[in-house]
Amino acid sequence: MGRLRYDGTSEPILIEDKTLAHLKIVIATKLRRQESFMMTWRPIDHAVDQRATVWIHPAIPLQFGFDSADPPPVDPHLIADMMKALNATGELVLDNLVAGR
Repeated sequence: MGRLRYDGTSEPILIEDKTLAHLKIVIATKLRRQESFMMTWRPIDHAVDQRATVWIHPAIPLQFGFDSADPPPVDPHLIADMMKALNATGELVLDNLVAGR
């Protein structure tokens, strides 16, 4: 189970390594273009919030932590689908991607 640490103060978002590898590419692509967006997920770590949303912005620190030292395989079709959905709505919804769903 990987971790996405956002803003340096919040608890990490728990995400399977394979999903996190795809998410890392999508987020990096958008931020490299200076494009901010919303990201929404349902926490799996018994958090108080049943649904959470953050504003992803180039000025806010991000850290991707993986359990495995070996990078997981990346599916270019999944990356394309994620980018298409994100570009269509301005929001990346992880409900179908995050572990435990």
